[in-house]
Amino acid sequence: MNRTAHIVRKTTETDIDLQIWLDDPGPSEIATGVGFFDHMLTHIAKHGAMRMVLRASGDLHIDEHHLVEDVGICIGKALTEALGAKRGIERFGAGFVAMDEALARTVIDLSGRPYLVFHAGFSREVINGFALEMVKEFFQAIASEGKMNLHVALLYGDNAHHQAEAIFKSFGRALRQAVRLTGGNDIPSTKGAL
Repeated sequence: MNRTAHIVRKTTETDIDLQIWLDDPGPSEIATGVGFFDHMLTHIAKHGAMRMVLRASGDLHIDEHHLVEDVGICIGKALTEALGAKRGIERFGAGFVAMDEALARTVIDLSGRPYLVFHAGFSREVINGFALEMVKEFFQAIASEGKMNLHVALLYGDNAHHQAEAIFKSFGRALRQAVRLTGGNDIPSTKGAL
């Protein structure tokens, strides 16, 4: 099974080229023009045990909103494409990550039904030009286009960098578990479809 995807998205606001390999934990190459966002995406790839090659640019002279949201859209679409009918996957995944004083939890169900529950209060609003309100927008886009039930919670923490990093790492860990192949060929649903 070749669980890969290549998504290209060009709009008047963004230009994105994304490739993912779900079963290749090889080195990722991520460049969006937003350093903190690149750092967080690298954590998803590393802790999700996947390879990601992402080249993205956008109207950063306005702000990072369009770029971050569209990257989330592309990642969600790539996951949907790479998983296909979702035969033989675990389907559910959970990840807890401690980052010094911060603790985050992410739970995923690759149910085919998009839904996001997001609970996180950050200790500051911006990290190096990256508005932390965009973290929720990013995961909303992934949940919608990835057709997943996604619950993200920052349980506690004081340092905003640690808070965000714990969230992104916990998502990677949960995703790694949810897409894991179980050795069977069944679709993990009593409905027979996801």
